[in-house]
Amino acid sequence: MGQIEKLIARIKTIPKDFTFEEAEKLLRHFSFNCENKGKTSGSRVMFVSEDRRIRILLHAPHPRKELLQYQVKELVAFLEQEGLI
Repeated sequence: MGQIEKLIARIKTIPKDFTFEEAEKLLRHFSFNCENKGKTSGSRVMFVSEDRRIRILLHAPHPRKELLQYQVKELVAFLEQEGLI
């Protein structure tokens, strides 16, 4: 089992310690590009897939590195809805 498969299996369990970095790695695997919305965006980060013409907005946590559990659930639901996982 490769790294991405392990990451997909991990996110499906809705872990409490899933990091923004892991989410970013997973989204990049599915051809999403990270777009900061400018100086006033704060910690909001937009991930855009030009291939599928879809986007998802995530809040980069700070000072912690882990996403909140509701964010992980929303990310899993989004990826399942798009047929990616």
